[in-house]
Amino acid sequence: MSHSPSNHAGNDAPVGVFDSGLGGLCVLREIRQRAPAERLLYLADHAHFPYGTRPLAEVRKFATQITRRLRAEGVKLITIACNTASAAALHQLREAFPYTPFVGMEPAVKPAVRSTGTGAVAVLATEATFQGELFSSLLERFARDTAVLTQACPGLVELVEKGERYSARAHALLLRYVQPLLERGVDTLVLGCTHYSFLKKQLQHVAGPGVTIIDPAPAVAEQIIRVLSANRLARSAPAEAAAPIVVCTTDRSLEARFSAQAHALLDEPVQVRAVK
Repeated sequence: MSHSPSNHAGNDAPVGVFDSGLGGLCVLREIRQRAPAERLLYLADHAHFPYGTRPLAEVRKFATQITRRLRAEGVKLITIACNTASAAALHQLREAFPYTPFVGMEPAVKPAVRSTGTGAVAVLATEATFQGELFSSLLERFARDTAVLTQACPGLVELVEKGERYSARAHALLLRYVQPLLERGVDTLVLGCTHYSFLKKQLQHVAGPGVTIIDPAPAVAEQIIRVLSANRLARSAPAEAAAPIVVCTTDRSLEARFSAQAHALLDEPVQVRAVK
């Protein structure tokens, strides 16, 4: 990796992870399980939540602002743990910050196409994710001979943020979005939004045991570890001395609630602070 005066990050620097809310914690959780020595810095852009209903140009602006914040914190790698922000900004961020490694999210179309028995798969995501060039490129590369149905799921992200993952409302919405897909022969569902990872159990219950649900979070965590290793940025420390997790929100009024949610979702204490 080239050395640049704009990037002094070394092995002990944190891995930066961001999303519009708490959805990206599913990726952070997977990183934690695989690399407990890594210091982790998570930023939730609650001030601009949700991203999924916004124009891609606006999301790109927010993603650029957050990237600058995370670089100012000295992170050694930035994970865009948000499909919408990845679709809007991943390519541009790599060009704008060439000395910072980035890992983004994309709907797991390739493994879905491999796993389907019926030849019909569906991607659950926000409307903005489907609008990006990233998604059309995935279909072109991996799904020419497979029917890929797209299902926007308004309301699910907000329910996850409110802590209503197991509510009757969440169940009703999942049923509304998934039932028509099952009737069209879909046997594989791709989670195209990180928030949906926290609805996986409920989704499996609604879809039934014969439907495969593909969550890209574990594969993204594996890619982060590969990129750290390739750039000689992996942190070596005893596994029992797990580094602290710092989570930040851009909305100070949500600091206490976010702290409780992050603690519950990660099942370990976190350090919380608000950032501008």
